[in-house]
Amino acid sequence: MVRKILLICGIQASLLYVGTDILACTLYAGYSFIDQAVSELFAIGAPTSHLVVPLFTLSSLSLLAFGFGIWLSCDGNRALRVMALMIIGNAINSLVLWNFFPMHMRGVAATFTDAMHGILAINPFVILSIGLGIAVFKNWFRLYSIGTIVIVLVPAILAFSNVSRLLADQSTPWLGLTERFSQYGNQLWQAVLAIVLLRSEQPSRESRLAT
Repeated sequence: MVRKILLICGIQASLLYVGTDILACTLYAGYSFIDQAVSELFAIGAPTSHLVVPLFTLSSLSLLAFGFGIWLSCDGNRALRVMALMIIGNAINSLVLWNFFPMHMRGVAATFTDAMHGILAINPFVILSIGLGIAVFKNWFRLYSIGTIVIVLVPAILAFSNVSRLLADQSTPWLGLTERFSQYGNQLWQAVLAIVLLRSEQPSRESRLAT
């Protein structure tokens, strides 16, 4: 039961992240979902920071619990155990980002906080965890993981091209949309992974009951 609850946290983490982003966009007057970065919703001085930081933190804590749930579901599978570690690393990276290194709002001189924000925002644990999905699974989820890597990487590269314009307080057309396409793709992958692992739990539970 504990393992099942921890795996469900993977779905909760994704829903909470996406829901928080959409809600904050509607509450931030003048904010552009298409042209502005997600980071601007919890930037220092942003009117939605007080909402986004605790909810993103809760999402990351749910992701952390999900990672532990995967660890408990390993059953000797080393690749799955490494995936669990990558997801735990992703959660810890995100927790540090939300709470200790938010960026400044546009027009404010960049500091060490902004530099650390940029480093943490790269977050290699995302691609590593999805890549391990290719190694762990041999069915349709392997193909889905390959597709997700493309969905995550290509828009992220396009969004990265706008970083210099963001730092120079210039317009950043399509930055928000490309970034969200990448991030939402990752969030969907996490939720689907949780569902796959939950479904794999059911036969093993039934076999234990039969014995």
